[in-house]
Amino acid sequence: MAFPNSRMLLASITGAHRWLFRASGGRLGGRAGALRFLLLHHVGRKSGRRFATPLLYVADAGRWLVVASNAGDDRHPAWWRNLCAQPLAEIETDGERVAVLARTAAGAERAALWEKLTTAYPPYAEYQRRTRREIPVVVLERAA
Repeated sequence: MAFPNSRMLLASITGAHRWLFRASGGRLGGRAGALRFLLLHHVGRKSGRRFATPLLYVADAGRWLVVASNAGDDRHPAWWRNLCAQPLAEIETDGERVAVLARTAAGAERAALWEKLTTAYPPYAEYQRRTRREIPVVVLERAA
């Protein structure tokens, strides 16, 4: 169970991260030690508004892997629901903006990618233990 006001805290951290990333062109907020971050540009499934969400990612054979963990909350993050409705999006990373197509990994592929992701960022395993939902693993591939 999340602690009180965790959604508000997460929103504040995300907002500050997004601001740093944008203000510095990704030089600040793009890395934290060995961890790498991208800025996901997506469209709201209900509002049609454009959003930018900073996400930790793992590079994997020319694609980007992200996790819809929502810090272990029982609700899926809005960015993931938006990608399910509109999988064409853009990311900013390493100084470039790239059009991507998002898909959710399933079955054996998800299991293999989940292991890679939890090795890169072990707290994902704890997030999975805290929630009743299976946390989605999202594969972002360059759009044609």
